[in-house]
Amino acid sequence: MKDMNYKLKEVEGLIKELNKDYPEHIGPFLSLMHKAEGEGALDTKTKELISLALSVQTQCDWCIAFHTKRALAAGATKDEIVEACFVAVVMGGGPALMYLQLVLKALEDYKRK
Repeated sequence: MKDMNYKLKEVEGLIKELNKDYPEHIGPFLSLMHKAEGEGALDTKTKELISLALSVQTQCDWCIAFHTKRALAAGATKDEIVEACFVAVVMGGGPALMYLQLVLKALEDYKRK
């Protein structure tokens, strides 16, 4: 299993490339993302936990790397992150459970950095 920092770098590289070559497409998406994930009725930590749970449910490795890092930066604890992911498992069953290993891997990789 690749280091989750590598997955995060892939996300950053893709966004940078698309921003350079296709700003009219990626720009509106990034604007929506920043608006939706910014402070509002829900705090940033809660929104990142929701995003991470959805990342597990949709089985997106890159989203898991991205949102685990952002949840930690927003002050989420390991227990809060894992609990949010178990909510995704309730909705997604066994396949979602298997993606929880990527969350645990990301937590370990980001702790080492």
